[in-house]
Amino acid sequence: MAPKRTRRSFLGMSFPGEMGTLLVLFAAAAALVGFAAIADEVLEGETHGFDEALLLAFRNPADHADPIGPAWLEIAMRDITALGSTSVLMLVTLIAIGFLLMAGKRGAALLVTLSIAGGTALSLALKSGFDRPRPDLVAHLVDVHTLSFPSGHAMLTAVTFLTLGALLARTQRSRRLRAYIVGIALFLTLLVGSSRVYLGVHWPTDVLAGWCVGSAWALICWMLALWLQRRGEIEPETGTADNEGPTALPPDEATDARTRTSAK
Repeated sequence: MAPKRTRRSFLGMSFPGEMGTLLVLFAAAAALVGFAAIADEVLEGETHGFDEALLLAFRNPADHADPIGPAWLEIAMRDITALGSTSVLMLVTLIAIGFLLMAGKRGAALLVTLSIAGGTALSLALKSGFDRPRPDLVAHLVDVHTLSFPSGHAMLTAVTFLTLGALLARTQRSRRLRAYIVGIALFLTLLVGSSRVYLGVHWPTDVLAGWCVGSAWALICWMLALWLQRRGEIEPETGTADNEGPTALPPDEATDARTRTSAK
């Protein structure tokens, strides 16, 4: 009998191990190439027209201090952008690490810590290196005190939400649940980044660059997790169900079910 091929999960779907690895590597490489292309255009000043046009599209043409939409939309965007703040992301990360430690998953807890701490350090280094000022074309609707490129909110939400989303997806047997979890992580990442442009505190290319490098970092950490998993350094993922129906019973419940069946 031929050996059973291992499978890898990517965005909630299962693929043979080699294909899953190639998909993740390709996605990470594409994100890094996208970041490099955006950064090059920004340094040459080629994105000025695009940035201005998109930033003004979110403002009242008669008053650039007034964002488009009803008053409640501005309030909602302020709330949404707070999801990408350092305080919120740190709190979410600490809660996740605490849960992993209590569940006895020390390897996964260490990986999350290093992934998000490393992503934060990379964000600060990139901001300092590019030294791009915040947009002054429209009024800022929230206070900002750091440099602009790449967007820290966009990058760190990608790093945090995608890393934690991938980790949480590994605990699910259903492919639908895996896809849902990763989809929510992507949705929150896109929502927070978009709010930065709406609030006028980032050029659109800041956000695009943040998404690219943040996603690449999360995918690289994901690949590291798979490699460490194969080496037995971190806990193995929960097996994936063969169908999208109800998940299989945990081992202890399955044993009890077999005992009840044999007793009948």
